[in-house]
Amino acid sequence: MRIIPAIDIIDRKCVRLTKGDYTTQKTYNEDPLEVAKAFEGIGVSYLHLVDLDGAKAKSIVNHKVLEKLATHTRLKIDFGGGLKSDEDLKIAFECGAQQITGGSIAVKQPHTFKAWLSRYGGEKIILGADVKDECIAISGWTETSDQELIPFIQKYQEEGVRYAICTDISKDGMMEGPAFELYQSLIQACSGIKLIASGGISDLAELPRLVELGCEGVIIGKAIYEKKIRLKDLETYILKNS
Repeated sequence: MRIIPAIDIIDRKCVRLTKGDYTTQKTYNEDPLEVAKAFEGIGVSYLHLVDLDGAKAKSIVNHKVLEKLATHTRLKIDFGGGLKSDEDLKIAFECGAQQITGGSIAVKQPHTFKAWLSRYGGEKIILGADVKDECIAISGWTETSDQELIPFIQKYQEEGVRYAICTDISKDGMMEGPAFELYQSLIQACSGIKLIASGGISDLAELPRLVELGCEGVIIGKAIYEKKIRLKDLETYILKNS
């Protein structure tokens, strides 16, 4: 299972929110590159970079941060937040994203998202499937759609989606453990999906259960910044499981 630390960006700074609520913003570092280099230094190979300004603006904003991290580290970056047009996507890939995550657009502009899948393939385009009360949340989690999680993913699997990031918003930033039952149901129902778990991770001891369930990756954010999971311990875990 891939370990994927998260960096969320507002005003070019490394921040975290709780349950996607912008009023809960807490800034942890004013230099995202310093954070990314620290992750790289412990053996991390992957990074989940979220443009929270872009999510609010509904177009890419922090592409310069993406470019800086991609240029100055060897991290394989998946990038999301506000990608709504072909031009946004082009900028993200040109600035160094290895993959992009599309969530709201898959709900609001399915033809565009399907066109991205057709053009770039399922290895490059990740489906963002963030869930609130069993339905897909969109627009920076400020709206809840009428699309239920499992049928939503199944529909896009038929269109070529291979990867899905699923965050149970009720767990996000709470550090009370991930949504194990949700992921179990999802993996059983969506055969072959490469599921990336996100939200609620609080302890390295939770990771083996995610492996057992069949998660392909796990995104860890606030637990690292709040030092619930220390980088030294994460480094040991990565070494033991590499």
